[in-house]
Amino acid sequence: MDNPFQHTTVLLDEAVDALLGNPPPDGPATYVDATFGRGGHSRLLLSRLRPHDRLIAFDKDPDAIQEAARITDARFSIRHEGFCHLGELPAGSVHGVLMDLGVSSPQIDNPQRGFSFRFDGPLDMRMDTTRGESVAEWLATAEVQQISEVIRDYGEERFAFPIAKAIVARRQERGPISTTAELAELVAGTVKTREPGQNPATRTFQALRIFINAELEELQQALEASLSVLAPGGRLAVISFHSLEDRIVKQFVAKHSKEVYDRRAPFAAPQPMKFEALDRIKPGEAEVARNPRARSAIMRVAQRTEVA
Repeated sequence: MDNPFQHTTVLLDEAVDALLGNPPPDGPATYVDATFGRGGHSRLLLSRLRPHDRLIAFDKDPDAIQEAARITDARFSIRHEGFCHLGELPAGSVHGVLMDLGVSSPQIDNPQRGFSFRFDGPLDMRMDTTRGESVAEWLATAEVQQISEVIRDYGEERFAFPIAKAIVARRQERGPISTTAELAELVAGTVKTREPGQNPATRTFQALRIFINAELEELQQALEASLSVLAPGGRLAVISFHSLEDRIVKQFVAKHSKEVYDRRAPFAAPQPMKFEALDRIKPGEAEVARNPRARSAIMRVAQRTEVA
């Protein structure tokens, strides 16, 4: 039976064009879809790869692994792991890495996953439902200061401390929060002002999701791993959906897009730059009109330089 929760891939053609923009002149090439999701990017990549190329995908979500099983192309394989495991691939063996960050539409739209305050469901938010602690389980024991720091740092929420106090007070009075509706209602009762058009719980839900899945830490690990696994001339394309992610990607590419001088050895040759920043791409008006969730997307593209 078809999955009732559909996903529209963001920057589909732009991402694949960027990744394949500098193919190796001869021999097979390996590409990585580091966040398979529902396979939009992977399927288009496979349609454009050469017969001797291959595509390796990663994803933590069991539903994504199930979707990937529908692909019968022998050039394709998937690993049920987060893309922080990218560095386990052989050094210099990959010619393109694509990272499409954040949460997918099927995850948001399925109430059982607990990602959205728009539907009442279990307060879970794990990308991988087979392991780890859910948001409800963490909130059942976390202290006010811990909760406040998570909501402040990952949600950029200025009312983080009052929200954290309210969560713990509710836990002490009536027991732990277990559903998305309970959390959204509590946050709405605590946050008195909010930007027009934004639900008061938006930042809190974002923060808890990022924290429980260690999303920013995993992104940093995967970016560092890309330095090792990408062959010279290989492309890195990263699609992010909020400022915390994009800032990490921007700073990473900038850091490695310049020569590094050793101040202790002023006459020594500098270490060569490792990436060349190529492009910054946002969805066009037509794509945003078709898919409003694409509105905040930014894709940064960089190319691995020749290794000295």
